[in-house]
Amino acid sequence: MTAAALPGDPPGGRRAMAVWGIGVSVYFVAVIFRTSLGVAGLDAADRFDVNASALSTFSILQLLVYAGMQIPVGLLVDRLGTKKVLTIGVVLFTAGQLGFAFSPTYGMALASRALLGCGDAMTFISVLRLGTRWFPARRGPLVAQLAGLAGMAGNLVSTLVLARLLHGIGWTPAFAGSALAGIVVLVLLLLFLKDHPEGHEPEPFPHRGAAYVRRQIAASWREPGTRLGLWVHFTTQFPAMVFLLLWGLPFLVEAQGLSRATAGELLTLVVLSNMVIGLVYGQLVARHHGARLPLALGTVGATALMWAATLAYPAEHAPMWLLIVLCAVLGACGPASMLGFDFARPANPPERQGTASGITNMGGFVASMTTLFAVGVLLDATGDDYSVAFSAVFVLQALGVSQILRLRRRAARRERERLVASRVETVHVPA
Repeated sequence: MTAAALPGDPPGGRRAMAVWGIGVSVYFVAVIFRTSLGVAGLDAADRFDVNASALSTFSILQLLVYAGMQIPVGLLVDRLGTKKVLTIGVVLFTAGQLGFAFSPTYGMALASRALLGCGDAMTFISVLRLGTRWFPARRGPLVAQLAGLAGMAGNLVSTLVLARLLHGIGWTPAFAGSALAGIVVLVLLLLFLKDHPEGHEPEPFPHRGAAYVRRQIAASWREPGTRLGLWVHFTTQFPAMVFLLLWGLPFLVEAQGLSRATAGELLTLVVLSNMVIGLVYGQLVARHHGARLPLALGTVGATALMWAATLAYPAEHAPMWLLIVLCAVLGACGPASMLGFDFARPANPPERQGTASGITNMGGFVASMTTLFAVGVLLDATGDDYSVAFSAVFVLQALGVSQILRLRRRAARRERERLVASRVETVHVPA
């Protein structure tokens, strides 16, 4: 008969939740730091006296470092384990947040955001790997969505708490005070986090220099599921990321004529929508694995439709109801991007999970970085015409959808082959 769980599947349970929760708390703080510029964009422009292109460079550099670190971090996680990589990440992103608080010049602030991006890059892949080590494989989609949910909770803290601190006590106290959260999670991490439960140690795997690195990357990339995961992540994540990370507040205030308070409430709606939809998507995919691609493509279509309706609205400002619907739909982008990992995960064995996740996670951040840059350049070139600038969203969505459609059949066929092989291995015939 077929086993109910994969061979060596960890049991999960309360201890798994406690240990995994520590890892998630690190990711939660990393997202607070990552998205802190989203509520401080206009303040940063005034503080450092920069235009739209220079302002977008903050986020572009941060995401450039983040995206560039994904494969190295995946390799490090597979090589060193979760605890060591998370520890390095916490130290780096806390130092970056502190540096940003005290930076007197634009150049020093850029360096601080780059350092923050480097530390941030080490968190999410580590948390995904922690989940696969502590929970049964069937819980993978839900655990990944819950990790994303924690990240959006961090975004919510930026939107609600950090924004008020920034305008209440000022730039340096707000950013320096938030850095204390990094020290707290570092202590928890060092004291309580473990890479895996007792009795579920991964099998030894040779790690020998450049040859190992090339093998890991090449083997992960050869899997159609890894590449499909990358393009799903690429196509779904960036519209909301660009909106929350930098350009949403200026768009709502300068192009739509809203107050900062009202704009902040709409940004909060994106985050709340993300949290609700994340739970729904996680449950759907856990129960119906075939829902992954329809959910991803449906999210892309809904996002494109709402952006087109908002940008093409025949009046100076879009009505509030349309902006509310836009922000609610943007909330689906984060959960949809998590579906990319649900394509990459079953396509790769445990010893390649970090590397495959790193490749997948590059997608959305490369798209976000590209769009952030394009919007900034187009705003400067068109005299702050947001309708033209945000049209860059459609170009990247079209590219991503074309690649998803190209890879979907190969990935599905390969996944079926692996599933059949795993079932054969778990069938036990009595003597």
